This record gives sequence, structure tokens and C-alpha cells, in this order.
Amino acid sequence: MGIWIAILIVLFVLGSMMALKPNGIDQRLDKLRMTARRLQLNPKLVTCPEWIPGRDDEYGRGMMGQYCLVLENVQLPHTRYRVIDGQWRPDSRFVDESVDAVTLNIPSAIRNPSGNHKSTIRKVNFGLDKTPLDLPVSIEPFVKGLWTKANSVIIYWEDVSYVRPITNPSYRAKMIEEDLLALKLKLEEWAEQLKKSPAHSNNTIHDISITADNSTH
Repeated sequence: MGIWIAILIVLFVLGSMMALKPNGIDQRLDKLRMTARRLQLNPKLVTCPEWIPGRDDEYGRGMMGQYCLVLENVQLPHTRYRVIDGQWRPDSRFVDESVDAVTLNIPSAIRNPSGNHKSTIRKVNFGLDKTPLDLPVSIEPFVKGLWTKANSVIIYWEDVSYVRPITNPSYRAKMIEEDLLALKLKLEEWAEQLKKSPAHSNNTIHDISITADNSTH
């Protein structure tokens, strides 16, 4: 009887240990993010930004992988892009399309003495507009957005889909580093493209203040 009790205790302990062990998807995801960290891609799991389609293609829903490459001695324009037909396109809600394709509308919290609200329109370099993603086929389908600011290039993608067999049946652990190196190379390439674009080189990024009557609000 004592032997059976001992066996049951051992099985119970082993079952508890197995329950605490990460499942296969979590182990793959951990390996992916550890490799990204080693390659200085600074991976994070973040809430899906409101300007990016997330779970069930609903904007701002669910979680999203955020990988950020920080570049030294670089100053990039503050822009946001979404993926449309395999290309980078400026986020339409970030752009005042009634003026032109390179206008960013950023409301200001400043009020003038008359009580009117002051807003700002900024000419911005969207030098990546219509640039093909041209990423590894194992990564590209899961990429959702790109954000450039200061000295950072930030990409948003569903990295969990990359490691999930049902969404990426061609996943191979030995390909992780190669795929992430290709992603890093693209981020560097896009940053260089922004630096070389005419709008950036000619320093045409400037602010124009506009006073909007806020008396009706």
C-alpha cells in the first residue's frame, strides 16, 4: 500500500512540474525574443497601438510585438506607417490628406488669450511611402506597422504568429537568427532611406501654427 502511495505522490509532483513547464509556443517565442535582444532589436510585448489593426483586424485590440532598433548619431522624422498591399503607407489618421501627402496634423494643448485652441501643422518627410517591405516570407505576413522617431526605428508585428505552427508551418528554429538579421538590415536600410530623402536633406521639416476657433465646442 505504501508503495502505491509513494508512486501517486511522485506522479503528482511530476504532473505539477510538467504543468509549470512552458509549452512549445512559449519556448519558441522566448527563443525568438532572446535572439532579438542579442541582436539589439529590443523586443517588447505591448498593447496593440490604436492606429494598427490587431486581433481580428480590429484597431488597437490585443497584444503586439514591438521591436526597436536604436541608431547612433541619427535624427529621424516622427512618422507612422501601416502595411497596405505589401508597401509602407503613411497612417491616414496621422496625415491631413486635405492639404497634401506630407502634412502631419498634431493638435496642441496651448490656448491663446482669446480662448481659441491652437493647433500645429507640420511638414514631415514620408520618404518611405510606397516602399515595399521586402522582408523574409516567414516575417512579412505578420508585420503591421512602423514608427520612426528621434534615433529609433520601431516595427510592430505579430511575433507569436511567427512561432505558431498553424500560422507559420515553415517555422525552423535554426532560421530565427537569419530572419531577424534580415529584419535588422531592413530597419537600417529604411532609416538610411529617410536620411537620404530630399525632405530630410533639405531640412524642410518645419512647424506652421494655426489658430482654430474653439468657441463652438
